[in-house]
Amino acid sequence: MAEAVLIDLFGLALNSQENYPTLLKTLGAVRSHHAAKAKLLCIMCCSNISCERNGHLDTYELETTNGLSALLREFEIVSNPSMAASLYTIKQKIDEKNLSSIKVMVPMQRKTLMKAFIDQLFTDVYNFEFEDLQVTLKGGLLKQSTEISMITTQELEAIQNEIETYLRSLPALKGELTILTTPLISDIFIHGFTTRTGGISYIPTLSSFNLFSSSKRRDPRVVVQENLRRLGSAAGFNVKKFYRIKTDHANDVWVMGRKEPESYDGITTNQRGVTIAALGADCIPIIFADPVKKACGVAHAGWKGTLLGVAMATVNAMIAEYGCSLEDIIVILGPSVGPCCFTLPRESANAFHNIDPECVRLFESPNPYVDIRKATRILLEQGGILPQNIQDQIQDLNLCTSCHPEKFFSHVRDGLNFGTQIGFISIRE
Repeated sequence: MAEAVLIDLFGLALNSQENYPTLLKTLGAVRSHHAAKAKLLCIMCCSNISCERNGHLDTYELETTNGLSALLREFEIVSNPSMAASLYTIKQKIDEKNLSSIKVMVPMQRKTLMKAFIDQLFTDVYNFEFEDLQVTLKGGLLKQSTEISMITTQELEAIQNEIETYLRSLPALKGELTILTTPLISDIFIHGFTTRTGGISYIPTLSSFNLFSSSKRRDPRVVVQENLRRLGSAAGFNVKKFYRIKTDHANDVWVMGRKEPESYDGITTNQRGVTIAALGADCIPIIFADPVKKACGVAHAGWKGTLLGVAMATVNAMIAEYGCSLEDIIVILGPSVGPCCFTLPRESANAFHNIDPECVRLFESPNPYVDIRKATRILLEQGGILPQNIQDQIQDLNLCTSCHPEKFFSHVRDGLNFGTQIGFISIRE
């Protein structure tokens, strides 16, 4: 049984008294069939349903108008001339109640269009069931009586443009967009680390500047893309030349220009105007910069990647590909979970203890506390990076992501539906 029922009356003439009996019958049937179990009954339309009493009404007309008015109070009505705005508002209502099973009752001729909008605005977290809405209203704007089987490329572009335009109009949530930078990186680079403020993601654990979408999260790609557009505008990079790592919690590095692996936790490049980014939500987003050879890199270092040496693997790729020297490479560790909040089973913590006993606290406990930042610095120094060229203890960069929910996303703190911040770098054009 559906948890939410959406009735699409978009484009129909709803305020004509001639149509009240049909509306009353249709909505009454929906209520009687779904009200007991559905947690949300919602009507989507392009104009308000007013149920106004125009002129003298006979007894039947009066009863119908009053009945429809009372029935409508049991539905949430979303009225907006924009399909994108209407469906996004409905998605917010669905997410507020943490629902995922949705029945959409839609006129046959609008089903394909509705599916195209839903594909853009929802992810695989949601399960949709479609039912033909058998309703004939006088004065409707829809003329087709059969289902449109395909959306043309031009129509799909129009749908995407409508959605993008609407999302651009939304205000930033949780404060202004904030980018953390360091003077240690030369001005020939654009770089920074994001926080969680200044985006449009509204789900509590993703709010508001989430920068990663997946089939397991409620943030669709179009929302993440709008957050990224705002970041590119603020930082000054081209979002059309933006590349994220494809995380595998290992140590593979993609040298841009060579064949792209299926997954990788590091990227290096010397191409101007290309922005590369490492994800982080407790794992460390690391950026690398060589102002001499004008090359840069990023790495994603979780506890597994740290032990596998992903940071030095990225450094070694820069040396091998661009002729970088160890003494010229600057390494910045972005915000990550601290040893105050991160634990591992003792057998896994033992590997960090072997790097340096100071990387582990309460080692004799079943789940010791582990400092992945200290371990990363030690491994970088052992690999030949100069200590003064590693920055991990300045401003907000060393704050524990789990301890600071007002600033950062955290998997440890928020569970599976966590948001993602990034570290990014590019060589100015």
